[in-house]
Amino acid sequence: MPQGRAAKPGGGGGGPKGPPTITSSGWEYDLGGGAGILPRFEGEEPKKPEPGGGQQVPVEVLVQRAVERLKLPKPVIRTSPDEDFVQVVHVPTWMWVEREAWGPVSVSAAAEGVNVTATARPQKAVWSMGEGGTVVCDGPGTPYSDAYSPKASSPDCGYTYRRASLSAPGKAYMVSVQVTWDVKWQGAGQSGVVPGLVMAAERQLVVDEVQAVVTR
Repeated sequence: MPQGRAAKPGGGGGGPKGPPTITSSGWEYDLGGGAGILPRFEGEEPKKPEPGGGQQVPVEVLVQRAVERLKLPKPVIRTSPDEDFVQVVHVPTWMWVEREAWGPVSVSAAAEGVNVTATARPQKAVWSMGEGGTVVCDGPGTPYSDAYSPKASSPDCGYTYRRASLSAPGKAYMVSVQVTWDVKWQGAGQSGVVPGLVMAAERQLVVDEVQAVVTR
C-alpha cells in the first residue's frame, strides 16, 4: 500500500509562514503590505473610499485580523519504532503527528457591525527524513499498533531508510514535518480562502543497521 507521495524537501520553521494571500473571484489581496488592492467579489466592483465621513472597515482587513488570531497547533512528531529509539535500515518506519494537532481551528473578528469567521484546516504533512528522502502525506498518518505486523509498512505515511545515520552530524538524521493549512473565511455575504499557512516541527532520529548473526 502507498506510504505517501514524493515531493521536494521543504524548509524548517515553527509557525505560519507567509504573508498569506486572500483569494476571491480571481483577484488577490496581499496581506504583506503590498499595493492594498481590494479584492473583487462575485457581481461587484471594488468600492472606492467616499470623500469625507466614516467608512466601513473593509472585509479583507477583518480577514487579516482573524488570520492573525488563529492559534494553529505545532505538530508533534511520532514514529514507530518509537522516536526515542533507534530506527533500522531497510525496516519500515511509520510516521504520524498527534491527532490533537490535526483538526479545524476557528476564530472570528468583528468591527462596525461586520463579522468575519475564519476556519483553518490542515491539508497535508510534508516529511523531510534527513537522508534526502521526502514524503507527502494527505493526513496525519496512522499510529502503529499491535494490530499490524512488525514488518508491515504504514498504509498512508511511512518511509524506509537506506543508510545508517553514523556519518550524519551527531550520528542522527534531522527529521522535520511541515503541516500546511488552508483558511476558509466568510462574512458580510462574502467568502474566500487564505492558503498555505505552515506549522513545522523537527527532531533527531538515530538510524542503525542490524547485523545478522550466523550460527553453526
